[in-house]
Amino acid sequence: MSDTLEFNEIYQEVKGSWNDGRLRFSKQTVVYKNSKTGKVDTIPVPELTQAQWRRVCLGHGIKLWTSTGHIYKYDGFKDADLEKISEYFKDNYKVELTEKDMCVKGWNWGTAKFNGPLLSFDVNDSPTFEIPLSSVSQCTTGKNEVTVEFHQNDDTEVSLMEVRFYVPPTTGDEGSDPVEAFAQNVLSKADVIQATGDAVCIFRELQCLTPRGRYDIRIYPTFLHLHGKTFDYKIPYTTVLRLFLLPHKDQRQMFFVISLDPPIKQGQTRYHFLILLFSKEETISLTLNMNEDEVERRFEGKLNKNMSGSLYEMVSRVMKALVNRKITVPGNFQGHSGAQCITCSYKASSGLLYPLERGFIYVHKPPVHLRFEEIACVNFARGTTTTRSFDFEIETKQGNQYTFSSIEREEYGKLFDFVNAKKLSIKNRGFKEGMKGNDDMYSDSDEDQHDAYLERMKEEGKIREEGNDSDDSEGESDESFNPGEEDEDIAEEYDSKASASESSAEEGDSDEDRKKKSAKKVKFVKERKPRKKEKKVKDSGAPKRPMSAYMLWLNSSRDRIKSENPGISITEISKKAGEMWKQLGKDKKEEWDGKAEEAKKEYDRAMREYRESGGGSSGSSKKERKKKRGRNEEKRKRKSGAGREKEKERSTGNDSFKSREFISSEESSSESDKGKKRKRKGSDNEKEEEAVSTPASSESGSD
Repeated sequence: MSDTLEFNEIYQEVKGSWNDGRLRFSKQTVVYKNSKTGKVDTIPVPELTQAQWRRVCLGHGIKLWTSTGHIYKYDGFKDADLEKISEYFKDNYKVELTEKDMCVKGWNWGTAKFNGPLLSFDVNDSPTFEIPLSSVSQCTTGKNEVTVEFHQNDDTEVSLMEVRFYVPPTTGDEGSDPVEAFAQNVLSKADVIQATGDAVCIFRELQCLTPRGRYDIRIYPTFLHLHGKTFDYKIPYTTVLRLFLLPHKDQRQMFFVISLDPPIKQGQTRYHFLILLFSKEETISLTLNMNEDEVERRFEGKLNKNMSGSLYEMVSRVMKALVNRKITVPGNFQGHSGAQCITCSYKASSGLLYPLERGFIYVHKPPVHLRFEEIACVNFARGTTTTRSFDFEIETKQGNQYTFSSIEREEYGKLFDFVNAKKLSIKNRGFKEGMKGNDDMYSDSDEDQHDAYLERMKEEGKIREEGNDSDDSEGESDESFNPGEEDEDIAEEYDSKASASESSAEEGDSDEDRKKKSAKKVKFVKERKPRKKEKKVKDSGAPKRPMSAYMLWLNSSRDRIKSENPGISITEISKKAGEMWKQLGKDKKEEWDGKAEEAKKEYDRAMREYRESGGGSSGSSKKERKKKRGRNEEKRKRKSGAGREKEKERSTGNDSFKSREFISSEESSSESDKGKKRKRKGSDNEKEEEAVSTPASSESGSD
């Protein structure tokens, strides 16, 4: 048997909600890691006293007792896991895993037993339900009645808020009230904050960013009390997940961040982080409200009765000793400016992103903490507004995406090297590695070629424009193409410095004719229809492709997997098979690789025979496609040739014909205008006639 047993998707009940995680049994410890919060429960093996296997709502569960009085419950096991876990416990823990049935009769009359941190309601010595007393927020008494209230959990859709117990008056010893005795047993283990006694120490008027304001912080042995002008908060040390001490980018201030689960509440607002801001120059002399012997016995040298130093050091030192958790500080990362953080924006608010040894934390509005193990991939994206900055996107395994924008381009190299060193999955790795080390990657120029998608779009646009220009040139006649004359015409019609004679000549023309002339000059770009991809026809007579080694193994093992796991679905079969294939030995895999190689050789041989017999010949179809393409090209050339001939006829063959508009405009013009027109160059005169006659002929055709 292996030294460890590991199980995924094991659930732990936390204040009325199921949190999944991973459970590992080793020879020294039992470790459970919460997937949502990352919190780790470690149980030393010598402390284990009892283990119980039970049928619960999520399959089967294990209940563990320790010598310190704690009870741990983990659910989500399968029936087949009982045998190997029981053997492992016997061999390594010297603890027998006993089976215990739950009572499912539905009776509401039984016996209440207080077993450490649990209140168990039993019927005929079988537990019906159990209440973790740490979830109790309040306990009130009435006549023969006790009401137990619970903490509200925002992560659950439905929460159990209270349970009432009827206590018969005859229960209990003589002279004692059974109702009060029941309530005292509940309150002794309940998570009810009672400010009894004096505070260990008090910090006055500390600046707090979330929740915003200045608060007096009173440190009690079991909880933290924030006292402000408007709100008060009591935070049990059991709800503190992590502590962070982060230097500000200006090197003059420090952030002290306390991560909380469950969060503190202010109306409908939830604060998962408590962020305090300190000045490095601020100092304090602190005296604990305890005698020296008690300080030494309780804190074991971590704190002294009299201490002095920077304010942020004193607060962090006291919190570390009372919460008994390590303080996380930034690692070896250094940005472009030498700071251990990066200035960026998240949800339209500017803040600081700190790359840590095991995650990222953003302060301060809203604070975000992302552990590496919950990150699926990261992405470096181009800034939406300017090339001076870029965006850093983080996608979690739960499907959530966090975008930190407006990061200076100089930070790119440092951040990329950090992400690469931590072996995080980079979505656009191939492209970014090609750009790595290029200092001008985010230059000021808009022609910057760091965006592969944008560059591809530009290339396609150029090809499209060239194709459109060639189509336009084919549609025009060769005789009318004269760059010099065309430029002169444009200057005549649109230049504001045109001569008076030219402007007087144009006055004779009607407004309608001028519109037609300008309309003639406009070139319309034809849109090319995208060429349809020819659908590949599947040859039904061809031999089937060979299977891979994994698929051959799966086909032979599918029936065995079904028999071992009755009622398993198709998707679960695939998942189970993938896990089994990973655990398969090297020799077994080589055997199936050999079978796959033989199948491939057989396929190649059958394919050769099939082609030799005349099947699958794609040459004839290719020739037919080439012929068809050639016929389409000839048709297009004929159409373009016919268009040129028509253009020639319009430009040369209609010199003698003049429309009514042309004749009337010439008769209405004065004799002096005619004289001025004769002085113009012959080429200009011909071009003017050509420009006037063309729309007139088209209008006469329409009449």
